[in-house]
Amino acid sequence: MTHTVFRALTTRHLDDLLVRAGLDEADRVRAAAVAAVFPFRTNAYVVDSLIDWAAAPDDPLFRLNFPQPGMLAPADLARMEGLIRSEAPAREMRAAANEIRRRHNPHPSGQLDRNQPTLDGVPLEGLQHKYAETVLVFPSQGQTCHAYCTYCFRWPQFVGEPELKIATGDQAAMSAYLRAHPEVTSVLITGGDALIMRTDVLRRYVEPLLEIDHIESIRLGTKALAYWPFRFTTDPDADALLALFDQVIASGRHLAVMAHYSHPVELDPEPAREALRRVRSTGAVIRAQGPLIRGVNDEPAVWSRLWRESTRLGVVPYYMFVERDTGPQDHFGVPLARAVDIFQEAFASVSGLARTVRGPVMSADPGKAVVDGTAEIAGEKVFVLRMLQARDPSLVGRPFFARYDPDATWLSDLRPAYGTDLLPT
Repeated sequence: MTHTVFRALTTRHLDDLLVRAGLDEADRVRAAAVAAVFPFRTNAYVVDSLIDWAAAPDDPLFRLNFPQPGMLAPADLARMEGLIRSEAPAREMRAAANEIRRRHNPHPSGQLDRNQPTLDGVPLEGLQHKYAETVLVFPSQGQTCHAYCTYCFRWPQFVGEPELKIATGDQAAMSAYLRAHPEVTSVLITGGDALIMRTDVLRRYVEPLLEIDHIESIRLGTKALAYWPFRFTTDPDADALLALFDQVIASGRHLAVMAHYSHPVELDPEPAREALRRVRSTGAVIRAQGPLIRGVNDEPAVWSRLWRESTRLGVVPYYMFVERDTGPQDHFGVPLARAVDIFQEAFASVSGLARTVRGPVMSADPGKAVVDGTAEIAGEKVFVLRMLQARDPSLVGRPFFARYDPDATWLSDLRPAYGTDLLPT
């Protein structure tokens, strides 16, 4: 089906869509209870072109888009379900939802207390500077998406609570900070979704970067290639967007479209493939990344197909992430031991061209830690890890070891091996 006009589907459409999936009234109320805490939004393209409704509610793209009861602890689910059934006032619903949200670690990995930069002693809203070479920019106009993934660690951006949102509309402050920090060579414009913005708005953030000599690369974090490929083909300003990409390439910078793909089905529709062709025609490089999600893509064959098909279409496999320690991690997270097995089996099944991918990777407080595998050393079974990126640059590339723990799902769950204190902090 061809879509030329974007149509969002939100909570007011949820019940009808759940009926289509065959859910009974009790299950629909539970889904609504989850959606009151973690936001729901999808669109007509996802619904019509990506979800196999004959397989719903077990279809992976359905799980990726629609609230799952396990996203809330049983007591929290019952609480929100009770409020819905009693038709509680909206104010009471919001208060309960906010209390639950604050227990779900809305800003992991030091996002607020360690990543926020300052300029002349003043904290800069909407910028993150965790690694010396890279600054993240969160445009205020880009803090939503064409559809919300149920696992998303950026969920605080979407819940309508200003104190939880990271955002800026101050391009002058962005430019001033970058000019004051010549060590920064790469800028990632993220969200939300950088490409939910109109091209004329995106241009306000991109063009100033082209005037700063030490900025060598610009990255755009987006799920649009999967969830709304018409952004690059038939949207009214699609041609203008590609012209902006051409402008970045002509300036001598590297332009990377950091595409979020969670399942190979997202690559199948012809509009998705046409979007890839158009982006690649500008000289931009598309890099594919996404997390390992229980019930969605936690099988080696899924990742093998994703990486093979990505490579065939000219997309560079980049990261397999571990589900972050925020939001519904308890529902979607996969133990690190299982993540290693999935990654290694999939990695072994692809050609060298697809082995650009790295994983499983945790974007944790000290940096990006990859679990290279397991080993038995001096009679002790251990995880072998390495820092791909770190707050402390001296840690980058250095291996370290943690005791093997079949239940660990995050770096903070691990304990140093050999009686030493070698885990990064």
